[in-house]
Amino acid sequence: MNIDWVITKKRGNFRPVLQYTIKLSDFERELGMPMVRLQSYIPKPPEPSWEYCWPGQNERGEWTPAEFHQLATPAHKTGEAVDVLKLPWRENGEYPEVEASFQALREAFELVLEETTRSAPLRLCGCLETSTQTRRVIAPAFAAERLLRL
Repeated sequence: MNIDWVITKKRGNFRPVLQYTIKLSDFERELGMPMVRLQSYIPKPPEPSWEYCWPGQNERGEWTPAEFHQLATPAHKTGEAVDVLKLPWRENGEYPEVEASFQALREAFELVLEETTRSAPLRLCGCLETSTQTRRVIAPAFAAERLLRL
């Protein structure tokens, strides 16, 4: 699984935007991996539909995060997830929780990957024939039918 992300922010009072892509390898897709979901350490800003945050308001005022973004690996059928999240405005422009959250997602995924990989492929075949006892019972009728055909 590969995770790529970029955080961009326009100059001014605009909130930063996190864009990320998660891709499963062909091997992971062929295993039928389940999606792994977790609550990240990435806080959702108040008024998340707003692209901006003015000084003294929301996260630029007295604010304690109450909600956090959810992260998930892609479904094995698609193999890729792309998402865009708004981040809270910060003076220093640092977001260490983004990498920490993706690391937590990767670790959770790898646990499931190890468990899934332990389920080895299997092919069982069988064959049953008429039992000896039944052959003895049907043999006279079978022989008689063959003789009558001649």
